[in-house]
Amino acid sequence: MTIVPGTRFSKEEVAALNRTLEGASPEEVLRWALETFGRSIALAWSGAEDVAVLDMMHRIDPRSTRVFTLDTGRLNPETYELIDEVQAKYESPVEILFPDAAAVEAMVRGKGVNLFYRSLENRKECCEVRKVEPLNRMLKTLDGWITGLRRTQAVTRGRLSKVELDYAHDLIVKVNPLADWTTAQVFDYLKENGVPTNKLHAKGYPSIGCAPCTRAVVPGEDERAGRWWWENPESKECGLHPIP
Repeated sequence: MTIVPGTRFSKEEVAALNRTLEGASPEEVLRWALETFGRSIALAWSGAEDVAVLDMMHRIDPRSTRVFTLDTGRLNPETYELIDEVQAKYESPVEILFPDAAAVEAMVRGKGVNLFYRSLENRKECCEVRKVEPLNRMLKTLDGWITGLRRTQAVTRGRLSKVELDYAHDLIVKVNPLADWTTAQVFDYLKENGVPTNKLHAKGYPSIGCAPCTRAVVPGEDERAGRWWWENPESKECGLHPIP
């Protein structure tokens, strides 16, 4: 079944989908998403999980596969290198989204280049300008989006469902095919299938965001401990995935 563009699911329909898909493999979830939405759904790519999902999507239906990423202007060189590698391997363009230049300039002029270290409010403002606003622009054009979110990534993601209604974005569908996967499953998939990965993973970075807001983690730390490491773990989301 392919939905008519602009169609929205009800809470009851999403609940029924989750009863069906909770025990399904990521590939089965993605097949449902691509068959249902076609090119009106796209993968938001930022981490290792997302490249694994992209590989799965490409194997299922390369013609329906769309992927976008956010270039905040503060990414690591290794991340830009990976974007080029992914585009070459899958022979498919990554839609690269940029923040509004005037908004970035105004923020930096008013509060400095590294404003995010000084307060949670500043950090959220920076994420809003560099990440959330470009994402919002993209999602206004879609009926659904796909993420690499997993329940074990952080305390803020423990109740994640395979399919959700995105209340922040006009009730479009948000699909999380790896919700029940572990970190080990992700990296096993990447290795077994020859999927390009960010070189920073080998240097102790399990989760990678903007360069000044990401550090390596030490053994025993939470895998997202290197993201905004100076903050309380309960608040460590950038706004792309609001805490329910």
